[in-house]
Amino acid sequence: MRLVLLGAPGSGKGTQATRLKDALGVPHISTGDLLRAAVAAGTPLGVQAKIVMDRGELVSDDIVLGMLEERLTAGDTGNGFILDGYPRNSTQTGALDELLARLGQPVDIAVLLDVDPELLISRLAGRAQAEGRSDDSPETVRKRLNVYTEQTAPVIDFYEAAGKLARIDGVGSMDEITARVLAAIAGLSTSG
Repeated sequence: MRLVLLGAPGSGKGTQATRLKDALGVPHISTGDLLRAAVAAGTPLGVQAKIVMDRGELVSDDIVLGMLEERLTAGDTGNGFILDGYPRNSTQTGALDELLARLGQPVDIAVLLDVDPELLISRLAGRAQAEGRSDDSPETVRKRLNVYTEQTAPVIDFYEAAGKLARIDGVGSMDEITARVLAAIAGLSTSG
């Protein structure tokens, strides 16, 4: 099962990815984790990324895609993977689609965890308070959600046009949400 997990900040992607990894028996691949690991290990791509990050800039799509390619060719991805945090925009979506086609591992399903923006603001504010973060004020969170919506709308449209998008209600207990995702995946395998 090759799955892309989509959702706004605070929608529960990381939590669900961890749960789905165990349920599906495939690795959870987070681009943020890949980036941090490559920098820490001093890999060639990690060195490039560190130089960019030390300048306070965003790591280029090419570097992130290179790290993804290295990770997706690892032996444990033969039965699939869960991508979390990538793609985030239409450029990344096209590049990922080309990479996966070249690797013979096209996405089976993109799951969008749908959560009302006001609930996300409340969740993130609570998380910020619990973690002692001052950068997650309601105003900052609203701005982040607006940027997410603007950038990710084409990603959602891409997977929807390809007939690979499942919109999942992201509100409820962790078990309920995981069950909804697994039901969508099961529906895919019975219809495809």
